[in-house]
Amino acid sequence: MKPPVKNPIREYDVKDMGLAQTGKQRIEWAYRSMGVLKQVEKDFNRRKPLKGLRIGACLHVTTETANLMRVLKVGGADVALAASNPLSTQDDVAAALVKYFDVPTFSIKGEDTKTYYKHIFSVLEIKPMITMDDGADLVSTIHTKKRNLLRNVIGGTEETTTGVIRLRSMAKEKKLAYPIISVNDAYTKHLFDNRYGTGQSTIDGILRATNRLMAGSVFVVCGYGWCGRGVAMRAKGMGARVIITEVDPVRALEAAMDGYYVMSIREASKIGDIFVTVTGDTTVISKNEFLNMKDGAIVANSGHFNVELDLETLRSISRNHREVREFVEEYRLANGRAVYVLADGRLVNLSAAEGHPSSVMDMSFANQALSVAYLKTNASRLEKTVYPVPENIDKNIAVIKLKTLGIEIDSLTPRQKAYLASWKSGT
Repeated sequence: MKPPVKNPIREYDVKDMGLAQTGKQRIEWAYRSMGVLKQVEKDFNRRKPLKGLRIGACLHVTTETANLMRVLKVGGADVALAASNPLSTQDDVAAALVKYFDVPTFSIKGEDTKTYYKHIFSVLEIKPMITMDDGADLVSTIHTKKRNLLRNVIGGTEETTTGVIRLRSMAKEKKLAYPIISVNDAYTKHLFDNRYGTGQSTIDGILRATNRLMAGSVFVVCGYGWCGRGVAMRAKGMGARVIITEVDPVRALEAAMDGYYVMSIREASKIGDIFVTVTGDTTVISKNEFLNMKDGAIVANSGHFNVELDLETLRSISRNHREVREFVEEYRLANGRAVYVLADGRLVNLSAAEGHPSSVMDMSFANQALSVAYLKTNASRLEKTVYPVPENIDKNIAVIKLKTLGIEIDSLTPRQKAYLASWKSGT
């Protein structure tokens, strides 16, 4: 690992600096599986394409994120980091970033809303030229509370479906003040991070929180986007009977043809044992669904914000609620039944587990790093809207990933290329 670049701000706010050594070891372990990011680091160390950039990041503070921060610094950037979710922080990683990698980090697992936004404001002290977001809270804070900083910003990146939805809404209303690259839309992100990463880590979070048996359970997945596909695939692989709920008729049809039961959330709520929301929308599971649930139903969310579960309404229809084990809260309803909510309805895969495997985040964070380099060169030519990751970056990441896996693929011959480019050949 390369030595850190010194940062212009010295402050930090983490839980316990005594955890730093453990965090450093875990960061190094994650990096062993991040072959694409290693190649990016080599390139960045040689070219220093980010020299002079100040990057403000609001991301999940995990071992993989730590390696992204390191690589950005190797590329010449100054960076500061806050958590994008109050429960996703790995406190040992936050401490290691400060102590060993000179990254001003503002992140404590379980922080309240006031502290969460205080940390975002702390990151903005760097006066970022690039924003790097996981849910668009950094972008929205600049646009609403710190507009004087907009003159410094040349562009940004966004990692999540939820964030991209917010940013496209801003762009549509002509409120977005600078170009954003949607890392979430890169094929090497959503096909792998969302499907395989979310699929595995969500199940991991549920199992760590509950230690329940998947086999034979009725497992309800709300939403059949790439994340929903991944969660359903892994639950089915562990022997669960999987139900999909959807609002999109095409996705619902796809789920049915993939072999899943498809029904309304109203019907699914009566028979499900475990529920997971992965929609990016609000109040997916609300009053009627909670009242319909069988005694002992488990409810979790793996979408970005906990608004997918109507927890305020759940509290209002409950006699009482209490924590029965770490990350498991029991709500005793007026009808006598109990509903168990995991991780306060926040990202169960990052709150109750460690998030995506590093080999998957490898591609997502390579997209982040290369998109930042692209913005530095091209931002002045871009409009104030949301862009996809440039296709050449996306494909190059796939090529590098295949090499790191020892996989060799075919290439088109000149004759094949000519055939595909011509309209004259036929039967």
